[in-house]
Amino acid sequence: MTLFATAAPLIAAFAEEGDKVLSDGGWLAAGAWLIPVVPLVLMFGIVFFGKRLKYKGWELAEASMIFVALYGTALFIANMAGDGIDYQGSVEIARLGDMVVEWGWTVDGLSIMMYFVVGVVGLLVFTYAKGYMEGDVRYTWFFASFTLFAGAMLVLVSSANLIQLIVGWELVGVASYLLIGHYWEDHENNAAAIKAFLTNKIADVGLFVGAIVIAMTVGSFRFVDILDAVAANDSALMSVAFWAGLALFIGAMGKSAQFPFHVWLPDAMAGPTPVSALMHAATMVTAGVYLLGRMFPLYQVEGFADDVKTIIIIIGGLTLVLTGLIALVQDDIKKVLAYSTLSQLGYMVAAMGAGAYTAGLFHLFTHAFFKALLFLGAGSVIHSVHSNNMSDMGGLRKSMPYTFWTFVIGSLALAGIFPLAGFWSKDEILASIQYDAGHGGGAAATFVLVLAIGGAFITAFYMTRTVWLTFFGEYKGHAKPHESPKVMTYPLVGLAAFSVFAGWFNIPGVFTGFTDWLAARVHVLGDHHPESLNYGLAAIGLLAAGLGIALG
Repeated sequence: MTLFATAAPLIAAFAEEGDKVLSDGGWLAAGAWLIPVVPLVLMFGIVFFGKRLKYKGWELAEASMIFVALYGTALFIANMAGDGIDYQGSVEIARLGDMVVEWGWTVDGLSIMMYFVVGVVGLLVFTYAKGYMEGDVRYTWFFASFTLFAGAMLVLVSSANLIQLIVGWELVGVASYLLIGHYWEDHENNAAAIKAFLTNKIADVGLFVGAIVIAMTVGSFRFVDILDAVAANDSALMSVAFWAGLALFIGAMGKSAQFPFHVWLPDAMAGPTPVSALMHAATMVTAGVYLLGRMFPLYQVEGFADDVKTIIIIIGGLTLVLTGLIALVQDDIKKVLAYSTLSQLGYMVAAMGAGAYTAGLFHLFTHAFFKALLFLGAGSVIHSVHSNNMSDMGGLRKSMPYTFWTFVIGSLALAGIFPLAGFWSKDEILASIQYDAGHGGGAAATFVLVLAIGGAFITAFYMTRTVWLTFFGEYKGHAKPHESPKVMTYPLVGLAAFSVFAGWFNIPGVFTGFTDWLAARVHVLGDHHPESLNYGLAAIGLLAAGLGIALG
């Protein structure tokens, strides 16, 4: 009996309609439309009233994330304690002939995971940002844009239909433009914001084309109707599945910065470090992986799967190793982490190409915590030494102990070292790709498996190099280093705890596991995942990471 199964009666008793909450979400799911709405409403409050408030609007931004974190956590617990929530709510907006346009909200394992990640990571990043952005001339505007960024992502992940997803998708792009270009007086920052926006617009054409083709074929924009048509092997949808799925993947490549659309993400480091943390951990770049997860059954259609899935797994494999190699030679600490994100997104995309829905999204989940931790740790160092360059750092472990130890934890989690969170999710990806290689994935899956194991070595190598250059040796900067204030170090400790324990959520016998509850609806055509830990492959992955640490 799992820990949460044991606690389920207590959780059910907490609510007046506990049984209903644990089965279909009940009032908890019915009210989930508030999750994206509250941040967007409070964003307008910051715009109009923020400068009159004691903390210049930060308190409204923080309140929005407290609400999302608490609501997301409640849904997360209820989903694990029961058999998995699957709820759809909607309000009709308009009719286009026989087609209904709705504003809806989805409460299932996939959306709940994202509510939890955006809420918890967002809360800690917003808390940190209070200290990091202190003294900024556009402090109130920053938190208005930051709240819009989080709210837009919540619109995207709560979507019950493709139109609403596109609305959230584009709002995320607009908010990212504002945040990347926050220091717009610098021409390079302004150029970086424009580059990110335009690169994504090119890829967005694929999303628009795919959405229109699918909606015209099925006669509905609703995900439920689309996935039901997939499950029923609708002949009309099957005839366009290849091109529609490929078009959607192009859209996902833009947001999740897969090769060759990866060029915008490193330049996006021009924005404030809290923006980088939230963008790389819980918003924007995870949107493409989320889209692949939401439309996962489409990529499992027999006959179609072998074609587009091969493209997806190869793109993911190439991205994970090429961007990892680029990270090896960076001096800017934020750019090391940016290329690291590209590499880890490559792992997630490769997992989706291998038909491993659970593995890809599980890595998205664990990665959110340790990547946010690493970016905030980097920001703490930058805040102290007033430089992004590791050549200006060194020897900081004594003057910045909280930053040092939490950064080490994040680095080990990213490298996939047992028993930290990254070990469990990265090992599941390796095992799933190996499984796919022996069950129809062929040479492409075998090739990507080799790349993924090599990527484990590369990841450990560049993170060891980063830790060494930043925290060991002699200090080479000019400013006197000091530990960051508590408002910045406490979030580091919280994220470090998640970086240690987040992997436990998919260990059978401890929690119910992502496999059981992540999103029952998307499993209509199966999910390629191993039934138990592959000890041999886990050992190979650990050996690769260990060699990377030793040689780094």
